[in-house]
Amino acid sequence: MAQKGKIFVVGFGPGDFKHITTRAVEALQQSDMIIGYKTYVELIQDLVNAKSIVSTGMTEEVSRAQEAVRQAEAGSIVSVISSGDAGVYGMAGLVYEVLIELGWTEATGIEVEIVPGISAINSCASLLGAPIMHDACTISLSDHLTPWNLIAKRVEAAAMADFVIALYNPKSGRRTRQIVEAQRILLEYRSPDTPVGLVKSAYRERQEVTMTTLAEMLEHDIGMLTTVIIGNSSTFFYDNKMITPRGYQRKYTLGEEKQPLRPHQRLREENEPWAMNQETGEARGDFAADPNAGRNHKPSVAATPKPKNTALEMATAALAMVKGTSAVQVTPKLVQQKIESIFELAVSPGVANKFFTPQQMTTLAEVVGEHGTMEYTPEHQIHLKIPTTEPNRITERLQAVGFLLAPIGDVATLKACDFCYGEKADSIPYAEEIQEKLGGMSLPKTLNIGFNGCGMACYRAVFDDIGIVYRKSKFDVFIGAKPVGRTAHAAQPVVEGLEPDQLVPLLTDIIEEYKANAHPNERLFKYFKRVKKILHFTYQDMSSKIKVEPAPCGE
Repeated sequence: MAQKGKIFVVGFGPGDFKHITTRAVEALQQSDMIIGYKTYVELIQDLVNAKSIVSTGMTEEVSRAQEAVRQAEAGSIVSVISSGDAGVYGMAGLVYEVLIELGWTEATGIEVEIVPGISAINSCASLLGAPIMHDACTISLSDHLTPWNLIAKRVEAAAMADFVIALYNPKSGRRTRQIVEAQRILLEYRSPDTPVGLVKSAYRERQEVTMTTLAEMLEHDIGMLTTVIIGNSSTFFYDNKMITPRGYQRKYTLGEEKQPLRPHQRLREENEPWAMNQETGEARGDFAADPNAGRNHKPSVAATPKPKNTALEMATAALAMVKGTSAVQVTPKLVQQKIESIFELAVSPGVANKFFTPQQMTTLAEVVGEHGTMEYTPEHQIHLKIPTTEPNRITERLQAVGFLLAPIGDVATLKACDFCYGEKADSIPYAEEIQEKLGGMSLPKTLNIGFNGCGMACYRAVFDDIGIVYRKSKFDVFIGAKPVGRTAHAAQPVVEGLEPDQLVPLLTDIIEEYKANAHPNERLFKYFKRVKKILHFTYQDMSSKIKVEPAPCGE
């Protein structure tokens, strides 16, 4: 029985040996024959030792796939190569189409292995900065295998939907009009100043990287080896980098002095020069009219102010010259995705008070509105998420009706009992002092401080990260509970009979040590277990001594 051959369809990435995968090298070196476009064969020839190498021209993809199938059916191991990823405008699909026509099945036919590689959209994006951080699409402008009318519809749809767009095969010696038509379509929906990155021969000897704009991109050299990446309405240039924010929505919480913003909670104008001013509600450079206005689109060259619409008029005139027609007035249908600001905060009636008034509930409904959300939490707080550019107005309204406000996130949070509806009120001032001095402090991970106003500890303070129990006019302190999970356990008692005036200083020292030395996202109980000592308190294992089967997540 004749030996079955095999087809590797190999994506070798941008062409630099540092960016080709180990599996791709293995496949090439196992192959008896290499088949590919001649330029690609030249790029990887030092990696192969095949007996036969077949290189063909640019438009001979089908014949390459057919030859690979013939050779594999004759018993050879064949690698069909593509730059980038073989499954992205590469040879993978054509190989399968040829096989399907011959009645191939995976169970009975020759073996086929698709070896992935780094596609141009990824390699080129890495050279530009971070332009593909939001929804993106790839469109090939080559109409060799796809009708141009269909390509044009896809360009328009992507422009309307505000996708970041990567254009593959934008132009060749014979095919020059497609990139001009694509620009015309895009200018109907995108600002002329939309950032554009042109990358030619990424990670190869003749690599070229150009930063330009949508209106001016045709002034630069664009060829078959160029990938064109067009930003969306929020993409911007900064320090010779092309950057697209993760989304159109920003989340932020209360004062930075209590909780520095997380990476995804961008707020300051210097971090988002393209966004709305949080105090005035206005965008720099009339963002409402042009989401790209006010940006420095040529970081390395001093920008020269131009009258509005000049770039668009020039692009339209240039297109008319190419077509040999008179210039027509273009009415822009600019896509303007405004960046929505989400203000997040927690509210409660107070440290000891657990009763909401009708006025408070009415105010909550009014400030949250139809588009915000309210969520009640186990910490006896209501978490609010409110679309707004006026957080100060919201906090003023909430404070006016007696709400206690707190930031959301990895902060210190106090959860106190109701002190038997205020009948056991002796320790309330100490709970309020803890809230005032430590509540909202930014920490490596959320830290809950449980406070009970009597020795019954009915609010389960000993199951919080730090537990405080008021008993006989003094305090007992517990640290290091594992509050959740199948192996949850109470905190370790570290002090009994602590004098009231020593409570806040002790808590401050514990929390400051944890803040200074814990790993990011490390809960207090994990930190205590790892370091074995906090202040002068030595770690004791409080976990259950009964063996419990580990959870799938390892907790």
